[in-house]
Amino acid sequence: MSPTPQQRRAARHQLGTGSSAPAARRGPSGGTKKPITVEAIISTAFGIVEKEGYQALTMRRVATALETGPSSLYAHVVNKEDLDELLIGRLCAAIDLPEPDPATWRQQITGVCTQLRDRYLRYPGISRAAFAVAPSNLDTLRVSEGMLAILLAGGIDPQAAAWAIDSLMLYVGAYSLEISLVDQQRSRSDGSWVVSRDELLRRYAALPGTFPHSKRYAAEITAGTGHDRFDFTIGLMIDGLAVSAAGARRV
Repeated sequence: MSPTPQQRRAARHQLGTGSSAPAARRGPSGGTKKPITVEAIISTAFGIVEKEGYQALTMRRVATALETGPSSLYAHVVNKEDLDELLIGRLCAAIDLPEPDPATWRQQITGVCTQLRDRYLRYPGISRAAFAVAPSNLDTLRVSEGMLAILLAGGIDPQAAAWAIDSLMLYVGAYSLEISLVDQQRSRSDGSWVVSRDELLRRYAALPGTFPHSKRYAAEITAGTGHDRFDFTIGLMIDGLAVSAAGARRV
Protein backbone atom coordinates (compact mmCIF):
# COMPACT_ATOMS: atom_id res chain seq x y z
CA MET A 1 0.00 0.00 0.00
CA SER A 2 1.32 3.44 -0.95
CA PRO A 3 2.01 5.83 1.95
CA THR A 4 -0.66 8.40 2.73
CA PRO A 5 0.06 12.14 2.33
CA GLN A 6 0.26 12.36 6.13
CA GLN A 7 2.88 9.61 6.18
CA ARG A 8 4.80 11.36 3.41
CA ARG A 9 4.77 14.57 5.45
CA ALA A 10 6.02 12.76 8.56
CA ALA A 11 8.83 11.21 6.53
CA ARG A 12 9.84 14.62 5.16
CA HIS A 13 10.12 15.94 8.70
CA GLN A 14 12.59 13.17 9.44
CA LEU A 15 14.62 13.48 6.25
CA GLY A 16 14.11 17.07 5.05
CA THR A 17 11.80 18.21 2.24
CA GLY A 18 13.12 15.69 -0.27
CA SER A 19 10.90 14.44 -3.04
CA SER A 20 8.31 11.73 -3.18
CA ALA A 21 7.78 9.02 -5.72
CA PRO A 22 6.15 10.39 -8.89
CA ALA A 23 2.47 9.86 -9.46
CA ALA A 24 1.40 8.37 -12.76
CA ARG A 25 -0.50 10.66 -15.12
CA ARG A 26 -4.04 9.79 -16.01
CA GLY A 27 -6.28 10.95 -18.80
CA PRO A 28 -5.75 11.86 -22.49
CA SER A 29 -2.04 12.58 -22.05
CA GLY A 30 -1.40 8.86 -21.70
CA GLY A 31 1.58 9.46 -19.49
CA THR A 32 3.37 11.78 -21.93
CA LYS A 33 3.56 14.68 -19.46
CA LYS A 34 6.10 14.94 -16.70
CA PRO A 35 5.03 13.03 -13.58
CA ILE A 36 3.72 14.89 -10.53
CA THR A 37 6.24 15.00 -7.71
CA VAL A 38 6.71 17.10 -4.57
CA GLU A 39 9.58 18.83 -6.37
CA ALA A 40 7.36 19.73 -9.32
CA ILE A 41 4.66 21.04 -7.00
CA ILE A 42 7.13 23.20 -5.07
CA SER A 43 8.74 24.63 -8.21
CA THR A 44 5.37 25.41 -9.77
CA ALA A 45 4.13 27.08 -6.58
CA PHE A 46 7.24 29.27 -6.41
CA GLY A 47 6.71 30.28 -10.03
CA ILE A 48 3.15 31.35 -9.32
CA VAL A 49 4.13 33.39 -6.25
CA GLU A 50 7.06 35.05 -8.03
CA LYS A 51 4.87 36.22 -10.91
CA GLU A 52 1.49 36.78 -9.27
CA GLY A 53 2.11 37.07 -5.53
CA TYR A 54 1.32 34.75 -2.66
CA GLN A 55 -2.37 35.70 -2.68
CA ALA A 56 -2.70 33.90 -6.04
CA LEU A 57 -1.40 30.60 -4.68
CA THR A 58 -4.03 27.90 -4.27
CA MET A 59 -3.95 24.17 -4.72
CA ARG A 60 -6.26 24.51 -7.71
CA ARG A 61 -3.99 27.13 -9.28
CA VAL A 62 -0.96 24.85 -8.90
CA ALA A 63 -2.89 21.93 -10.34
CA THR A 64 -3.94 24.00 -13.35
CA ALA A 65 -0.34 25.04 -13.98
CA LEU A 66 0.69 21.37 -13.88
CA GLU A 67 -2.20 20.46 -16.20
CA THR A 68 -3.75 18.09 -13.72
CA GLY A 69 -6.47 18.07 -11.09
CA PRO A 70 -6.14 19.05 -7.40
CA SER A 71 -6.59 15.42 -6.35
CA SER A 72 -3.25 14.59 -7.99
CA LEU A 73 -1.53 17.06 -5.67
CA TYR A 74 -3.08 15.56 -2.57
CA ALA A 75 -1.22 12.34 -3.28
CA HIS A 76 1.92 14.28 -2.27
CA VAL A 77 0.91 17.15 0.01
CA VAL A 78 -1.70 17.04 2.76
CA ASN A 79 -3.23 20.46 2.09
CA LYS A 80 -2.36 24.11 1.38
CA GLU A 81 -0.76 24.47 4.82
CA ASP A 82 1.53 21.55 4.07
CA LEU A 83 2.50 23.22 0.79
CA ASP A 84 3.23 26.47 2.67
CA GLU A 85 5.51 24.56 5.02
CA LEU A 86 7.36 23.04 2.10
CA LEU A 87 7.86 26.46 0.49
CA ILE A 88 9.22 28.10 3.64
CA GLY A 89 11.42 25.07 4.23
CA ARG A 90 12.86 25.34 0.74
CA LEU A 91 13.67 29.03 1.26
CA CYS A 92 15.34 28.22 4.57
CA ALA A 93 17.37 25.41 3.00
CA ALA A 94 19.17 27.99 0.84
CA ILE A 95 20.32 30.12 3.79
CA ASP A 96 24.04 30.01 4.52
CA LEU A 97 24.68 29.52 8.24
CA PRO A 98 28.15 30.57 9.43
CA GLU A 99 30.23 28.81 12.04
CA PRO A 100 29.34 30.64 15.27
CA ASP A 101 32.01 33.18 16.21
CA PRO A 102 31.83 34.99 19.58
CA ALA A 103 33.73 37.94 18.10
CA THR A 104 31.33 38.54 15.19
CA TRP A 105 28.04 37.10 16.43
CA ARG A 106 26.16 40.39 15.85
CA GLN A 107 27.16 40.50 12.20
CA GLN A 108 26.41 36.80 11.81
CA ILE A 109 22.87 36.97 13.17
CA THR A 110 22.19 40.09 11.09
CA GLY A 111 23.44 38.27 8.02
CA VAL A 112 21.06 35.35 8.57
CA CYS A 113 18.11 37.74 8.99
CA THR A 114 19.11 39.62 5.84
CA GLN A 115 19.32 36.41 3.82
CA LEU A 116 15.85 35.37 4.96
CA ARG A 117 14.47 38.84 4.14
CA ASP A 118 15.89 38.75 0.63
CA ARG A 119 14.45 35.30 -0.03
CA TYR A 120 11.04 36.38 1.20
CA LEU A 121 11.11 39.48 -1.00
CA ARG A 122 11.85 37.45 -4.12
CA TYR A 123 8.42 35.82 -3.71
CA PRO A 124 5.95 38.63 -2.89
CA GLY A 125 3.92 37.98 0.25
CA ILE A 126 5.27 34.49 0.87
CA SER A 127 6.38 35.33 4.42
CA ARG A 128 2.67 35.21 5.32
CA ALA A 129 2.99 31.42 5.08
CA ALA A 130 5.43 31.45 8.01
CA PHE A 131 3.09 33.21 10.46
CA ALA A 132 1.29 31.29 13.20
CA VAL A 133 3.06 28.05 12.28
CA ALA A 134 5.18 26.10 14.73
CA PRO A 135 8.36 25.12 12.84
CA SER A 136 8.67 21.38 12.36
CA ASN A 137 10.20 21.06 8.89
CA LEU A 138 13.87 20.13 9.26
CA ASP A 139 15.01 22.81 6.82
CA THR A 140 13.22 25.49 8.83
CA LEU A 141 14.49 24.12 12.13
CA ARG A 142 18.02 24.14 10.70
CA VAL A 143 17.87 27.95 10.51
CA SER A 144 16.58 28.40 14.06
CA GLU A 145 19.24 25.92 15.25
CA GLY A 146 21.93 27.94 13.50
CA MET A 147 20.63 31.22 14.93
CA LEU A 148 20.53 29.71 18.41
CA ALA A 149 24.14 28.56 18.09
CA ILE A 150 25.22 32.06 17.04
CA LEU A 151 23.44 33.77 19.95
CA LEU A 152 24.75 31.28 22.50
CA ALA A 153 28.26 31.83 21.16
CA GLY A 154 27.70 35.54 21.79
CA GLY A 155 27.01 34.87 25.46
CA ILE A 156 23.24 35.33 25.28
CA ASP A 157 21.19 33.54 27.93
CA PRO A 158 19.44 30.48 26.43
CA GLN A 159 15.95 31.72 27.30
CA ALA A 160 16.63 35.19 25.93
CA ALA A 161 18.18 33.64 22.81
CA ALA A 162 15.16 31.42 22.21
CA TRP A 163 12.71 34.30 22.48
CA ALA A 164 14.96 36.59 20.47
CA ILE A 165 14.92 34.16 17.54
CA ASP A 166 11.12 34.16 17.61
CA SER A 167 11.08 37.97 17.67
CA LEU A 168 13.64 38.31 14.89
CA MET A 169 11.85 35.84 12.63
CA LEU A 170 8.52 37.56 13.27
CA TYR A 171 9.97 40.97 12.42
CA VAL A 172 11.70 39.73 9.26
CA GLY A 173 8.45 38.15 8.09
CA ALA A 174 6.34 41.22 8.90
CA TYR A 175 8.80 43.60 7.28
CA SER A 176 8.97 41.49 4.13
CA LEU A 177 5.19 41.26 3.95
CA GLU A 178 4.82 45.03 4.30
CA ILE A 179 7.34 45.68 1.52
CA SER A 180 5.50 43.21 -0.72
CA LEU A 181 2.16 44.90 -0.03
CA VAL A 182 3.58 48.36 -0.75
CA ASP A 183 5.12 47.12 -4.01
CA GLN A 184 1.79 45.58 -4.93
CA GLN A 185 0.02 48.89 -4.31
CA ARG A 186 2.60 50.75 -6.39
CA SER A 187 1.99 48.40 -9.30
CA ARG A 188 -1.66 49.39 -9.51
CA SER A 189 -2.54 51.76 -12.30
CA ASP A 190 -3.66 54.69 -10.13
CA GLY A 191 -1.01 54.34 -7.39
CA SER A 192 -3.21 56.44 -5.14
CA TRP A 193 -2.45 54.59 -1.91
CA VAL A 194 1.32 55.10 -2.00
CA VAL A 195 2.53 58.66 -1.54
CA SER A 196 6.00 60.14 -1.89
CA ARG A 197 8.09 61.46 0.97
CA ASP A 198 7.53 65.01 -0.28
CA GLU A 199 3.79 64.46 -0.04
CA LEU A 200 4.15 63.04 3.47
CA LEU A 201 6.15 66.09 4.52
CA ARG A 202 3.45 68.38 3.15
CA ARG A 203 0.82 66.46 5.09
CA TYR A 204 2.81 66.70 8.32
CA ALA A 205 3.38 70.41 7.75
CA ALA A 206 -0.38 70.90 7.40
CA LEU A 207 -1.17 69.22 10.74
CA PRO A 208 -2.84 71.42 13.37
CA GLY A 209 -0.97 72.70 16.41
CA THR A 210 -2.09 69.72 18.49
CA PHE A 211 0.67 67.68 16.76
CA PRO A 212 3.73 69.80 17.65
CA HIS A 213 6.24 66.94 17.77
CA SER A 214 5.04 65.33 14.55
CA LYS A 215 5.31 68.67 12.75
CA ARG A 216 8.75 69.48 14.18
CA TYR A 217 10.28 66.06 13.53
CA ALA A 218 8.54 65.23 10.24
CA ALA A 219 11.91 64.88 8.51
CA GLU A 220 13.03 62.25 11.02
CA ILE A 221 9.68 60.42 10.91
CA THR A 222 9.80 60.11 7.13
CA ALA A 223 13.56 59.48 6.82
CA GLY A 224 15.13 56.31 5.55
CA THR A 225 15.60 54.70 2.17
CA GLY A 226 15.89 51.10 1.08
CA HIS A 227 16.36 48.82 4.05
CA ASP A 228 17.51 51.53 6.51
CA ARG A 229 14.66 50.83 8.91
CA PHE A 230 15.23 47.09 8.68
CA ASP A 231 18.90 47.48 9.57
CA PHE A 232 18.02 49.86 12.42
CA THR A 233 15.43 47.53 13.97
CA ILE A 234 17.54 44.38 13.71
CA GLY A 235 20.46 46.30 15.19
CA LEU A 236 18.30 47.61 18.02
CA MET A 237 17.14 44.11 18.91
CA ILE A 238 20.64 42.68 18.80
CA ASP A 239 22.12 45.55 20.83
CA GLY A 240 19.46 44.95 23.47
CA LEU A 241 20.51 41.31 23.69
CA ALA A 242 24.14 42.34 24.02
CA VAL A 243 23.36 44.75 26.87
CA SER A 244 21.31 42.07 28.62
CA ALA A 245 24.14 39.55 28.29
CA ALA A 246 26.71 42.04 29.59
CA GLY A 247 24.53 42.83 32.61
CA ALA A 248 24.07 39.15 33.40
CA ARG A 249 27.84 38.61 33.36
CA ARG A 250 28.37 41.44 35.85
CA VAL A 251 25.92 39.95 38.35
